Amino acid sequence: MLLTQEQQDRISEVVKDILLKRIGNFPEVGAQIRNAPFHSGFLECFRERLMPLNIKMPYLIAIASWLHGLNTSLASGFENISHILSGGYKRKFTGPYSLVVKTTQAFQIENIIRDLKTGSHLPDLSRENSLIFDYSDSDDEVGSLPFTVDTYIERQNEIIAIELKSVRPNSGEGRGEKQKILYGKAALKLAHPNKSIRFLVGFPFDPTSELPTGYNKERFFDYLIEFKKFFSQEEVLIADELWDFLSGNRETMSAILNVIAETVSQVRN
Repeated sequence: MLLTQEQQDRISEVVKDILLKRIGNFPEVGAQIRNAPFHSGFLECFRERLMPLNIKMPYLIAIASWLHGLNTSLASGFENISHILSGGYKRKFTGPYSLVVKTTQAFQIENIIRDLKTGSHLPDLSRENSLIFDYSDSDDEVGSLPFTVDTYIERQNEIIAIELKSVRPNSGEGRGEKQKILYGKAALKLAHPNKSIRFLVGFPFDPTSELPTGYNKERFFDYLIEFKKFFSQEEVLIADELWDFLSGNRETMSAILNVIAETVSQVRN
C-alpha cells in the first residue's frame, strides 16, 4: 500500500531539510581545503591506489568530511521518518526521567549478559524475557541504566521501543547495547506491568545486499562484529523489514526511496 499523501509530504520535508543543509557545505573543486596534515600523512600510503580516481588528496579529504556530515544528517532523518510512519517519538529515560528495576531483574540481566559473553547460552528472546519479567512486588528497587529510545510507540496493550542504527556497530558494542536494552525492557515492564514490552534494534538498510531494499539476516549478522553473540534475529529489523514494521504496510522502503528521488529532482530544478 502506498504512503498517505500526508506521510509523503512530511517525508519530503525531512529530505529537503537534509539536502538544503548539505548543499551549502558541499566542497567546490579547487576550493581552499582546511588543513588536515595527519589525514594527508596517512593517505600517502595509498597514493598509488587512489591515483586512478584522479582526485587530489586535499579534495578527497574534504569529500570524506562532507560524507561524514551527511551520515549524521541521515541518522536524524531516519528517526524523523520512523516517527512519521509509526506515530512514535523519541523518548529519553535519563536524569530525572530515569526508571527503576527490581533487584531480581538486575541480577538476572547481569547473569544473561555473562552467559552470552561466555557462550554458555545463545541469544534466546523468550528465555531472556521470562527471566527479566519474573519478579516479586516485594523486591527492592534499584536504578536502571539510563537509556534513550529513538522510536517509542505506546499503544493500549503494548510498548514498542526501537533503537535505530545507521552505521556498523563497533567491536564490543553489542554487549553494551544488549545490556541497555535488557534494562530498558525490565524497567518498562515494571512501569507498565499490564503491557507487552518489545525492544528492537533497527537498521535502515542492509549494506551487504545487492538490492536497495533487500536484506539477508544471516549474512548481515556475520557482517556485524560480535552482534549475533548477544542478539537473536527476532530482536533485529533490517531494511524493508524495518520500514514495513513501522508503517504497517508493504514495500514501504521503496515508497520512501521514491519520495527521496522526487524531492531531489524538485530541489535540483
